[in-house]
Amino acid sequence: MARRDRKFFGIFAALAAAACCAGGAFAQQEPIKVGDVQAYSAIPQGTEPYRKGWEMALDEVNAAGGVLGRKLEVVSRDDAGKPDVASRMAQELVTNEKVVLFFGGFLSNEGLAMADFAARNKVFFLASEPLTDAIVWEQGNHYTFRLRPSTYMQAKMLVEEAAKLPAKRWATVAPNYEYGQSAVADFMALLKEKRPEVEFVEQQWPTLGKLDAGSVVQALAAPKPDAIFNVTFGADLARFVREGNLRGLFANRSVIGLLTGEPEYLDPLKDEAPVGWIVTGYPWGDIKIPEHAKFLAAYQTRYNDYPRIGSAVGYITLKAAAAILQKAGSTDTEKLVDAAKGLTFDSPFGKITFRAIDHQSTMGAFVGKIDVKNGNGVMVDSHYDNGADFQPTDAFVRSKRPAAAD
Repeated sequence: MARRDRKFFGIFAALAAAACCAGGAFAQQEPIKVGDVQAYSAIPQGTEPYRKGWEMALDEVNAAGGVLGRKLEVVSRDDAGKPDVASRMAQELVTNEKVVLFFGGFLSNEGLAMADFAARNKVFFLASEPLTDAIVWEQGNHYTFRLRPSTYMQAKMLVEEAAKLPAKRWATVAPNYEYGQSAVADFMALLKEKRPEVEFVEQQWPTLGKLDAGSVVQALAAPKPDAIFNVTFGADLARFVREGNLRGLFANRSVIGLLTGEPEYLDPLKDEAPVGWIVTGYPWGDIKIPEHAKFLAAYQTRYNDYPRIGSAVGYITLKAAAAILQKAGSTDTEKLVDAAKGLTFDSPFGKITFRAIDHQSTMGAFVGKIDVKNGNGVMVDSHYDNGADFQPTDAFVRSKRPAAAD
């Protein structure tokens, strides 16, 4: 072998050995464990896409070298959508599995339960899906951060559209628990600010999952409102839409729908989707953001399916957790909190930042209208509203959030 060839071979062998050692060190170190608590068995149509999203992100993170030179591992638990079970699962993850942080939550009441656990036990919690304002305001705490745009933020996005309508008499329908109550209160207050002359002539509060469509539709129609604000979702939404269509509730009447354009809730309606409703949602096939195109292609290749909003939320949640750990340079809880405040990271929707003042992210939402194409409900004429443009002032936040939260 020529001297030059021997020299090249020696350099190549040294580099290969170094790579093997590095790979071996990565494999031998204990993984960093993070926890996931989610309502998998209670709301599979929303949470299974979420799981697929964070699993894809987890593989990407580990393929890129993990976090802090260690593999990231997710230990997942099902809370069945029950706040008491959510707290118990969080405790089990922290005590038995030794997770350094946990994320998740779907319903607002389970999210609040986990936030309370995080505050009492001084554990970092990233609320993925819960939307209630209280989780970052009235019941906000030092250890809890929230990803998805809140009811306030999404209500404000919809109010921008609602205020353009000639409607003066409004009715509302929402599930009678934290999320629904928060969403209606925000919508009413924000619309009143823009249009002081509007009045709310009827409010319906069905129990989550038990909407009596006939009586709700009849009650909403009775005072002859000009428009309706809908916060129902899942099976309740399907019942409401079908009965409303049957009885003509939506004819010549504007409807604003929170979350109604998300595939998890829109897809099951198929050609019964309520054409013309103005909604927040996720028009996955019609998003022009370059980062989303990359995410969409990877998701479809991996799962041979299209993403739901839960897919994107799960993906972004895991990427956010990894970014927080990386910036902190440690698994120490206080360092994680410090790192998360003001953190900016990449997502399929562009840059997202966690506000330091209330731990709310600037993740936005898509606003558009519902139409039916090829027998399926779709969002059309949509645009992305950056969450940073729909958050309240610092003074407003301070009036809501306990000073002791930070």
